[in-house]
Amino acid sequence: MSVLHTWGSALTHHPHVHMVVPGGGLSRDGSKWIACRPRYFLTVEVLSALFRRLFLEMLVAAHAAGHCSSSAIMWRLADKAAFKAYLAPLREIDWVVYAKEPFAGPRQVLRYLSRYIHRIAISNHRLVSANEKGVAFSTRIIGSTDRPATR
Repeated sequence: MSVLHTWGSALTHHPHVHMVVPGGGLSRDGSKWIACRPRYFLTVEVLSALFRRLFLEMLVAAHAAGHCSSSAIMWRLADKAAFKAYLAPLREIDWVVYAKEPFAGPRQVLRYLSRYIHRIAISNHRLVSANEKGVAFSTRIIGSTDRPATR
């Protein structure tokens, strides 16, 4: 199970994926569960490089098939050369994978993620105004006891 988020807790652009990966898999014939080695299936260094490669390969395939043209950003990258240039620096940087064992067991992880993935960045009750020039919303500054501020 994986969920793509495009913002961080401070509502800034911060694309990241939350993913639950089982600690093993079914045998080829599907008759039994084969657990991975203790702790983790792969080191975070290997997982980071593998995830980056596979993600970018699938993104290139989706782009070639015309599945990445709906957003304004992707529309500007419709040209194959522009898209390739856009991806080039992403192939060179380290992608960070943070892995940890379930803190209170698998059920708690799924409960937490199910609540977390359905949150929205700016709920309707926080919207103050919206037009072609921008969006204004109310927010609380962490640590402040003042009234909500408008951004």
